[in-house]
Amino acid sequence: MWNGIRGKTARSPDLFHRRVGPAGLRSTIVLLAASLAAAAVSAQAPRVVDVPTRPGVTQRFLYVPAKAPVAAAILFAGGHGGLAIRPDGEFGWGRGNFLVRTRGLFAERGVSVAVIDAPSDRQAEPWLGRFRQTKEHAADVKAVAEWLRAETTLPVWLVGTSRGTQSAAWLALASIGADGLVLTSTILVDPRGRPVSAIPIEAIAVPTLVVHHRDDGCSATPYAQASALAARLTSSPRKAFLAFDGGTDEGDPCEAAGHHGYAGIEARVVDAIVAFVAGR
Repeated sequence: MWNGIRGKTARSPDLFHRRVGPAGLRSTIVLLAASLAAAAVSAQAPRVVDVPTRPGVTQRFLYVPAKAPVAAAILFAGGHGGLAIRPDGEFGWGRGNFLVRTRGLFAERGVSVAVIDAPSDRQAEPWLGRFRQTKEHAADVKAVAEWLRAETTLPVWLVGTSRGTQSAAWLALASIGADGLVLTSTILVDPRGRPVSAIPIEAIAVPTLVVHHRDDGCSATPYAQASALAARLTSSPRKAFLAFDGGTDEGDPCEAAGHHGYAGIEARVVDAIVAFVAGR
């Protein structure tokens, strides 16, 4: 089973190598206090957050803070999107999803993340099914974006994978205040709903990155159509298309244990995403 990757704990510096006088001692105490305060900030643990949104509805997410953040991101898992996040931060579903299992990698690299669940009124089948491109979904995600902006004072990005791209791409057009967009393993064919290829992405006006695996075998995410999607981002002030190779491929081609979920190359993919988000 795939799990999130935990960051390493930094070692505290030794501030007491030499004898100091009263003035030096005061300076040392100030430095120590600052060091402990910084350590407390950098050691923030992931936490479950529930924000109020529509009347009588709350939106839950798992917040994973970065130590030295350059941006914040809302992560949209694929599938039905019902992660069933428990109060202790454990996932009832979706632990193996690409964005769920790499949440720690994003935080280690400087992006604080909110792994978003289905809202409180969608905590059963069909979860986010036929809900991802609705005004109610936009209201829920806008509440999360506003919370992140208040918490971090940083740009807020939307990052989706597989069916999560149907949320992220549509929400980039829904005036929720997003500062950027990342689409990975984008849904391009969907007989049951509206794929990203059917969304007017020409109007997306924020920096956008499209990521795909060359050997993605899922029928809903054909690689041959991915670069054409990126070419349509004519209003984006900064855009890129990144194709990846390698990794491992097991099981259902539309699940996250293979090329569709960047199995075996997670760090490479997250590195590239964070570099784009940071403007590098």
